[in-house]
Formats: sequence, C-alpha cells, structure tokens
Amino acid sequence: MYIKKILLLIVAITLVAGSIFSYTVYNKIFDSNTNFDEATKEILIESDTSFNDVIRKLTPYLRDVDSFVWLAKKKGYATRVKPGKYVLIKGSNNNELIANLRSRNIPVKVSFNNQERLENLAGRIAEQIEIDSIALIKAFKNLTFLKEHGFSSNTALAMYIANSYQVFWNTSAEAFRDKMLKEYQRFWNKERIAKAEAIGLKPNEVITLASIVHKETVKIKERPRVAGVYMNRLKLGMKLDADPTVIYALKKSENNWNRVIKRVLRKDLKLENSYNTYKNKGLPPGPIAMPDISAIDAVLNYEKHDYFYFVADVENFGYHKFSKTLRQHNNYSSKYHKWVNNKGIKR
Repeated sequence: MYIKKILLLIVAITLVAGSIFSYTVYNKIFDSNTNFDEATKEILIESDTSFNDVIRKLTPYLRDVDSFVWLAKKKGYATRVKPGKYVLIKGSNNNELIANLRSRNIPVKVSFNNQERLENLAGRIAEQIEIDSIALIKAFKNLTFLKEHGFSSNTALAMYIANSYQVFWNTSAEAFRDKMLKEYQRFWNKERIAKAEAIGLKPNEVITLASIVHKETVKIKERPRVAGVYMNRLKLGMKLDADPTVIYALKKSENNWNRVIKRVLRKDLKLENSYNTYKNKGLPPGPIAMPDISAIDAVLNYEKHDYFYFVADVENFGYHKFSKTLRQHNNYSSKYHKWVNNKGIKR
C-alpha cells in the first residue's frame, strides 16, 4: 500500500512537471514577444550577417530575448540567417517572428531620375539599397554585358528609364542591372518601337535626343515642340546646335562634373568634342543625361511644325520663343542676351 502511494505520487509529480514544461514550451513558442508600441518595426539584415548580429538588432524589440534564441535554434534559423528588409508586427509570437524573418523579405521602392552619368546613378541607388556604388558601377559598365544587349559605354545610361521600381533591399549589383534591362525592354513595347521606326530613330537614339530636349525645357507641354525643332534639323542635315550638349562636353573635357554653367559663351562653341553639336552634325554619341519619360515620349510624338530655332522667352520665364527663320530667331536671341547681360550672368 505504501509503495502504491509512492508510485501515484511519482506519477502525479511527473504529470505536473510535464504540464509545467509543456506550458513553458508553449509560452516560448506562442506567447506575444514584442516590446514596442508602434504597429510595426522595420529591420534591415545585411548580407553575411551572423545570428548574433541579428539578435543585437532584435533585442530592443523583444520582450524575452532568450526564448526567441531558444526557438530560433530549434527551428534552424540560427544557422540560416537571410538578409533583407523585414517588418516586425506588434504582438507577434516567436514562431511568427521567425517565420517572418525566414520568408518575408519585403521589397523597397527605388527611385531615380535626371542622373547625368552612370556614376551619379550608382550613388543614387546605393542610398536606397544595400549594395555600394562601386559594385554598381562595375556592373553598369561591364562591356560584355553592354555589347551583348546592344549598348556601348556611351549609351549605357539609356538603359535606365527614370522611374520608381520595386526591388529587394539586398539585391546584388548584377541583379539590379538585369532588372533594369527587363524594365527597359518592357518600356520599349511594340507601340514605342513602331513610333521610333516611323521617325527614323533607334530606341537609344530617341533617348539621346530626349536627353537634350529634357535639358532644354522643364515645361512638359513644351517638349514635343522642342523635339520637333531638332527633328526638323536632323531631317535637313543641319547641326543641332544644342547648348546642353556644349555644357556636357565642357564638363566631360575637364572631367569636372560638379561645375555649374549658367551661360554658354561663343568660345565654348568651338570646343572639339564629340558631344558638341555645334561642331558635329547629328546626334551626340549617347545621352547627356537621363531624360524623363515625358521627354522620351515627346520625341516619339514630336510636334510637326516649321520651326527651326528657339530661345528662352524673357517675358515668360521657363518657356521659349520659336522661330521659322534665322532672322526672326536673331531678333528674339538679342533680347535674351540683353536680359542675361542685365542680370549679370557671365558664366
């Protein structure tokens, strides 16, 4: 009888211990384990980050760090950390947190426009995702890649269409470049390609001309008319005589891309450079900047007219005066130069 009581006691103790253990394990897995008031918290996990580094990042947001570490090891996450951007949800338990960090890498929105060179583009992208600008530049300028897809070192910038895109924060330089190629190919759909063929230009030539149009005017409604002027000149074999190309040529020849040039001088027009359209007929070797989509479409849908010249309108700031004859243009131009001189703009 005494032995029976002992056995029953042992069984009871075992059951209680088992219940306590089960309860403890259950709590470690399914109890809420967040320690922040906001609805969510974002966390960035860099490539090659160790589990200990992840724990250091998570510690401020966890109520019980030890229980998270225990379950992370049990579920194998501790040895298979995945880089990316993740969102921690208030009230999540350890099981949910680990599932989130394991499989819910959140894309980020990357935006860029008006970049003058690939170097500027790389710097802009590096501000928004993990990869550094040096790796991006190397990928952007890879000659094998460029040749394979119909680009050159001069036209490489044309592949990047100014817009916003969804990419993973830990995207590699090559993966980002490849995605931009797909976006370029998607942008140049059948309709746009047909329009380019109709005006006698290849897609990269359209972008090159669009980069000049973009630099000439910030007024979107005016861009088709400006594009029309340049198309008229191209058709007649005239030089484009585009001031923005001279500015680009000056910067390129001096390798001084931070230089601010507000006024093009007569001596600048004589610069021997392939981008100077006052010295060379036709389009420059490549885009002088990254044009907006509005500028690209302005070229594809350029305004049909008889204008061959334009100059800044000093009475309607931001717009231009268009002329059919050189005589009329010189009249408008003299007013502009007088205005510039009165403003004291020398360079």
